Amino acid sequence: MTGPTRRDLFKLAGLALAPAALTACAGNGGTVGPGTLTSAARLPQPYTLPLPIPVPAKPARSGADGDHYDMTLKESAAEILPGYSTTIWGYDGTFPGTYLEARSGTPLIIRQTNLLPVPAATHLHGGITPPSQDGFPTDLLYPRGLAHLASGHTAHGGHAGHGGHAAMHDPHAQVSVHQRTYAFPMRQRAATLWYHDHRMDFTGAQVWKGLAGLCVVRDDREDALPLPRGDREIPLLICDRAFDADGQLAYPATDASLLGAPGMDESIMGGARGDVILVNGTPWPYLEVDAARYRLRLVNGSNARRYELRLDGPADSVLTQIGGDGGLLATPVRHTTLRMSPAERFDVVVDFSRYPVGSAVTLVNLADTGGAGKIMRFQVVRKATDDSRIPDRLSDIPALMPDGARRQLVFSRNGSQWQINGKPFDPATPHLRPAFGVTERWTILSVERHPFHLHGAFFQVLGRGSAGPGPYDAGWKDTVEMAPGAELHLAVRFDAYRGRYLAHCHNLEHEDMAMMATLQVG
Repeated sequence: MTGPTRRDLFKLAGLALAPAALTACAGNGGTVGPGTLTSAARLPQPYTLPLPIPVPAKPARSGADGDHYDMTLKESAAEILPGYSTTIWGYDGTFPGTYLEARSGTPLIIRQTNLLPVPAATHLHGGITPPSQDGFPTDLLYPRGLAHLASGHTAHGGHAGHGGHAAMHDPHAQVSVHQRTYAFPMRQRAATLWYHDHRMDFTGAQVWKGLAGLCVVRDDREDALPLPRGDREIPLLICDRAFDADGQLAYPATDASLLGAPGMDESIMGGARGDVILVNGTPWPYLEVDAARYRLRLVNGSNARRYELRLDGPADSVLTQIGGDGGLLATPVRHTTLRMSPAERFDVVVDFSRYPVGSAVTLVNLADTGGAGKIMRFQVVRKATDDSRIPDRLSDIPALMPDGARRQLVFSRNGSQWQINGKPFDPATPHLRPAFGVTERWTILSVERHPFHLHGAFFQVLGRGSAGPGPYDAGWKDTVEMAPGAELHLAVRFDAYRGRYLAHCHNLEHEDMAMMATLQVG
């Protein structure tokens, strides 16, 4: 007996789709694709500003119970564009936020204080955390000035009675005022993680304003490998923004205060893209490098922009992937280009000894043109000794063999509302109830282009359609791109914690328009 067809699965979700809808493209054009916001401010020439290198924060204290940090969410001013003072919302008032380094097996304990004018919810993206620490969109931390709203809490964190698709009561929400503590166990492999705001209905706007930061997890097994390290290990948080004539971040939210009814201008309902590419918060920077191997920890922190990265220089483009969302791959994978959807991470090694000293090697984005087609530039400035290498074997990754339920999630659009399985998000009603400790086979289908993200577990890509995994699907994943009309087969196993998690589109504007599914793992 043959399994259900892709059209059958769309019908199971209650969707009547015309043939053209199954192949609709929401990429760089079309009525549902991301909209690009154009800057009015004076922009710098690309490759004239140095790349900031994040420095890991030091714990306020360390003990048997873990490493403790104090973190304040606050508004501050930053000079992102030369000559302008831009208001941002940042973790510790910086953009990107505080750079965290964690040790596998050592809990990461963060006491957050909210001095912003809005509620917030922080998600450690890629963290395997208990549900209470996962940054569920309704688990809001209110500032003191809005303490009176916490008692009338609605899902979007504004005034009760505003209406809209998310003004619903969540009986399971954990609401705090002024301060709360996140305790992340960090019982997981070394990997490149990041953290960002996850507030119901306002994630896109609040991340755009600066609420995102990097977190790198390290362990003994990875430390023992002869990979590039120290000054030759560079985290790169890539995102895009647009700026108004005064140098302020331009984002057309329905209510600029982000306290009233949720919503956004129709131009970005397909996803917000800016025309300025920022790397570690700096537009189109440059970095001077030795003629040696470098490890680049790439993070796509954009709301909706996907990248197709390539090195443009006097030698062929070679990006050797050694890691992904969930840490090291089993073996290295060599790419000439690297496609990254929002929230994906790729660890790559670039050997700059292949380029003559004096070379300029430009990281470009083949998915776009103009300013959005430029990322950053590496300037090879000196010869140097290099004792690093890329092992043929990086780590052991046991293959997940599905032996449990088969499930489907269908990502689609109904008018102006993004849906999963024909339903908008409801925090109190699970879309799925995955079994704990069992490997399930999930089929994910998509009408438009969406980055699929799963909370609470990593997964393995079994195949795309009738083929095997794609070239960027290796290793443990928590985020994967679905092309228009895509059919993905995943092996999913929740074996860390029971409770409430999410699966959702990581195009943040789609997420804010209810393209999320509640999961009850038990």
